[in-house]
Amino acid sequence: MRLPSGLILLTFLASHLINHSIGLVSLDAMEGGLKLFILVWEKQPGLTVLSAAFLVHIANALVSIWQRHNFRLKPWQAVQLGLGLAIPLLLAVHVFATVVAFEVYGVGTPYRLILSLMWGGDGGGALQQTVLVLIAWGHGCIGVHYWLRLKPWYPKALPFLYAVALLLPALGLAGFVSAGLQVRALAAQPGWLEDLYRTMKLTPEAQAFAAEGALWTRIAILALILAAFAGPVLRALKARHGGPKLYYRDTKVLDIIPGATALEIIRAAGIPQAMVCGGRGRCSTCRVRVGLGAEHLPPPAADEARVLQRIGAPEGVRLACQIRPVKDLEVTPLLPPNATARDGFQGPGHRHGQEREIAVMFADLRGFTRLSEHRLPYDVVFLLNRYFAAMGQAIEAAGGQVDKFIGDGVMALFGVEAGREAASRQALDAARRMAVRLVELNEALASDLKEPLRMGIGLHAGPAIVGEMGYGGVKGLTAVGDTVNIASRLEGLCKGYGAELVVSQDLLDHAGADLSVFRAEQVAIRGRRDQLRIRVVSRIADLRG
Repeated sequence: MRLPSGLILLTFLASHLINHSIGLVSLDAMEGGLKLFILVWEKQPGLTVLSAAFLVHIANALVSIWQRHNFRLKPWQAVQLGLGLAIPLLLAVHVFATVVAFEVYGVGTPYRLILSLMWGGDGGGALQQTVLVLIAWGHGCIGVHYWLRLKPWYPKALPFLYAVALLLPALGLAGFVSAGLQVRALAAQPGWLEDLYRTMKLTPEAQAFAAEGALWTRIAILALILAAFAGPVLRALKARHGGPKLYYRDTKVLDIIPGATALEIIRAAGIPQAMVCGGRGRCSTCRVRVGLGAEHLPPPAADEARVLQRIGAPEGVRLACQIRPVKDLEVTPLLPPNATARDGFQGPGHRHGQEREIAVMFADLRGFTRLSEHRLPYDVVFLLNRYFAAMGQAIEAAGGQVDKFIGDGVMALFGVEAGREAASRQALDAARRMAVRLVELNEALASDLKEPLRMGIGLHAGPAIVGEMGYGGVKGLTAVGDTVNIASRLEGLCKGYGAELVVSQDLLDHAGADLSVFRAEQVAIRGRRDQLRIRVVSRIADLRG
């Protein structure tokens, strides 16, 4: 209920600011707009909806504080929480002054009366109201931002929404100041203020009632806030040591706090953990792989299941913010602590580690050490970058993806999503394209090269374990296994055969390619019991399309 109630309150505030902005035209126009505002928000059913949204939003905040197990908050969470708790304390005076007291004493709430009270004297009431509006608007905008930033379209819409977020309060407060100055000018006229108070039946008793009501309301709100913050303190005191443990990434053993989520337990221990949405089960960045003890967890609820389905999570992956361990449990985070909202968008399940039938390519420049021997470091880097760009574009054009660059070599994967047959065809197509690009590169660099660049390519297809591997920022999609090792060995054979391409017959069979005109060999591969049948292609340009 946090989101819908918050959106209702933000809509109310936005309409209030729009009404205030009319004060830039005139005080009469501002009061004319007030009639529509009252019709929407101070008549039924708008008043009931608004009141319910306010009470639900405040109650939700207090309950969420009570249910917390620690006070470790991200900066944006702390700011939003602080602003949110300040709103009812500042709002108490305004509510009693403009609604409660006046309704009790049969007084309406025209802007002339409200503005005269706020802008009278030193203008302290106007300043407090300005601070209240900015705090409430800031609180709402933070909430909307951290809700919408999980949407793929949000980055493009952000500049426009940001403009609205700045212009609306600016215009509203400008209108508020303009109308206030108009009222102060009217109040300077003899008898105008007395006539206004008499017409509105604003008595000293009404003002005293409003002041006393606001005071006691603030005391009650402060008591509720303190009571809410007592919840985490009491739970921390009751935390059982020697009870069940959370085994985090095989490196830390954490005490399980009764009733806490795995995310709360991890953060309570001071361990950084990704949670873009603030632990509300929306972004999936806190996802973990659960091991020992996973059988004691209940199945994912509807919200968690929906997010897991969106990211294509395999079995054993859960959201740390949604699981509440009660017995020993192993968890391993799948994203780094600095993961962004983009990382939480839908991603293929193989990124968590799956066996796939793929094709693997290894390509290496021949004699590059000799070529770079007498070159300046700048020239070597320039030459390699030109080569890598050309080969990378050829690989991607064929449907593959560059896994990594190793020295002057390239590793590429094909068919991670398409299957072995398509992968094999893509790999052969990539080899053809690379040969063409190498010829073009040699022509472009003819004046800089004593001899043309030459390369050797090894291709093989088969099962491999695919997933995101690495540590910290050095992490990416790669593959490991026998298929990868064989492709690397085949690339190494190119030098001995004086060939540009050595490809396994397994890959050719799956690609449906007939290379019978090329040399066939049976080779022993280290770590493989049976010999591997290969084809040796001296010039890739001789391959038919």
